[in-house]
Amino acid sequence: MKNQNNTRPTGRSRFKKRSAIVFSMAAAAATLVAGPADAQLARKPSYYQQQNQPQPEGPAAQLVPRPAVPSSLPALRSQADFDQLARVYDAGTPMQLAHVLFVVDRQAKPPRMYYIDTPRYQLHVRFLRDTRLAPNTVKREIDRNYLVPDRRFLFGTLSWQQNIGSFTYEFWEGDKLTAPLLRQAEQQVRSSFFGPVKFKTNSTLHERVAKEAGIDFVSQEALIREQPFLPMNLGTATGRVRIVEDDAGIDALLPDDIAVLRQVPIGLPPVAAVLTERPSTALSHVNLLAKGWGIPNAYVRDAAAVLKEHAGQWVALKVASSGYQVRRLTPEEIAALPPRAVRTAATGVVPGSARAIRPDLRESRLLPLASLRARNSAQCGVKAANLGAMQAAHIPGTSVPDGFCIPFAHYDRFMRANGLADRIARMQQQPGFASDPKVRQKALAQLRDEIVQWPVDAATAAGWRAAWQSQLGGGGVFVRSSSNSEDLPGFSGAGLYTTVPNVKTGDALEVAVKKVWASVFNPEAWEARAAAGFGAESVLMGVFVQTAIDSANAGVMITRDPFDAGHPHITYISAKRGIGIRVVEGRRVAEQVMYSSWSKAIQVLSRSAEDTALQLDKDGGVKEVPVEAGRNVLTDDLVVRLSNVGAAVKRTFNGVDQDIEWATMGDRIVLLQARPYVERRR
Repeated sequence: MKNQNNTRPTGRSRFKKRSAIVFSMAAAAATLVAGPADAQLARKPSYYQQQNQPQPEGPAAQLVPRPAVPSSLPALRSQADFDQLARVYDAGTPMQLAHVLFVVDRQAKPPRMYYIDTPRYQLHVRFLRDTRLAPNTVKREIDRNYLVPDRRFLFGTLSWQQNIGSFTYEFWEGDKLTAPLLRQAEQQVRSSFFGPVKFKTNSTLHERVAKEAGIDFVSQEALIREQPFLPMNLGTATGRVRIVEDDAGIDALLPDDIAVLRQVPIGLPPVAAVLTERPSTALSHVNLLAKGWGIPNAYVRDAAAVLKEHAGQWVALKVASSGYQVRRLTPEEIAALPPRAVRTAATGVVPGSARAIRPDLRESRLLPLASLRARNSAQCGVKAANLGAMQAAHIPGTSVPDGFCIPFAHYDRFMRANGLADRIARMQQQPGFASDPKVRQKALAQLRDEIVQWPVDAATAAGWRAAWQSQLGGGGVFVRSSSNSEDLPGFSGAGLYTTVPNVKTGDALEVAVKKVWASVFNPEAWEARAAAGFGAESVLMGVFVQTAIDSANAGVMITRDPFDAGHPHITYISAKRGIGIRVVEGRRVAEQVMYSSWSKAIQVLSRSAEDTALQLDKDGGVKEVPVEAGRNVLTDDLVVRLSNVGAAVKRTFNGVDQDIEWATMGDRIVLLQARPYVERRR
């Protein structure tokens, strides 16, 4: 059995009982990107995070007996010195972290180093007060030691980074370090520590300071790349292990499969769990689907090789914050497994908690963006309605590209005229449709092709062209889905439906609308809706025709930490250069950062290494163009601006956290979509 267990040392205090993955913004970063190594990194309980947390009392405060240990040492001259002062979290797991807090007293002559008995003193400030080094210091004075150059103390952590086999020292991500302060810390640590040690950066500020000071460093991003395991969605599952070598194997997956993916696909049919051996992003289609289905999802380095012994076997899988467990089921356990509800997903009638918006088919007018508000979700879908609400909010420094909605009534009339209900019924009665994914996919593809070939009423098509010409100037447009079964609380539907980019002629507009309508029957949409409880007959497709923009950068952001609900002050941002179609595909890791409105720190989780980007083609559609490799997509200024815009969008939607698509054109942030953020399932 492969087992990264969830062992935690005895005596962990109450404020350490949060997710084993995230303790600070830096630790949150570690969990984010598939490929990280730094869930160890900043799990230190910083003063800023923990100062007002209750401390353990009574039995909860009692520790496993330890040999007598000094409150601090002026130097660590051996591994034994480090070990006796170290606190270890998540021992025996990929997230194991052995670390020692330290304080540099800059006021002492000469400056003095204190390596702290870290199991005894949970916080730097506790050490100062309990040892009488600064017994009566008030909070304001303690704060200075993080924020100003003329501080008395430097508060840091020295850790063993097991994934790179090296010691590092670091500071809280919000610490306003300066080059002189860092040089002094470097001198103090190196002269008092027995082995090689590197400075570890926890923010873009720290990286700039290290470069200014001429000090070699290891970035959080570099550590993240070395992480052998990353939980993307926690949970447990039972199923049969299926190792999928390429996209062709995706189509054969069944609802009871635990999919081990060599590549990160764009879409996925409902499965019991997902393990990937290539990094993806928090907002990749695969992870969003896993969240919507409530199934475990994790990155595991060399997953196919690690799980090869279980291929084709029934197992129990647990994905936890600090590791994963795989246990082979006994024949008795397999026989006792209850029928899985999603085995009947192909019928489209699985009961569930998700509910499509009840459509209002009385409205058949084409509704311009300026008229759309939340109430119009019943005619045009949440996507279009939310775009109207964001435009009406007049968020400074932002714009929403103009467009108009083709309401549900047009889809309903078209489908009724062509007998869609009868066609769906006949399709579902085909032999093998309910049980064989390949049969199902073939039948759905045939239906989509038929829909695109069916003629649109001449007057209806003429109305579309007239609105395109008069309102949007007959320029390039994106023809986008806005169904009644996406952008809902509990079901985002992200990536399920088709967007047709940069449509430039009237004839192409008519075809594009039908392609979006037909995408109701995309296989991934069919399977995901069925697993969530939507019947095929309840789904209607609105279409939003929107002016195309040739963006410099584009991406998505979440207005809270997607990995820990305890961090509402965090904004997660994922970005790539050019048009943002690829951001959520997950085939390549996007540039990812976290910004804290509390610490004002920006942490880089990954930088985009792509050397091409998508741009609008003058003849319609999009084209791939070369870009400068290695150039950062996100500047610090843009990160802060995006975070502020995200907070404004969240306020627009009554304080509900949002998953937002954005782009940049010149100095403006362009808002392309906002949907309620779907919480991760635990």
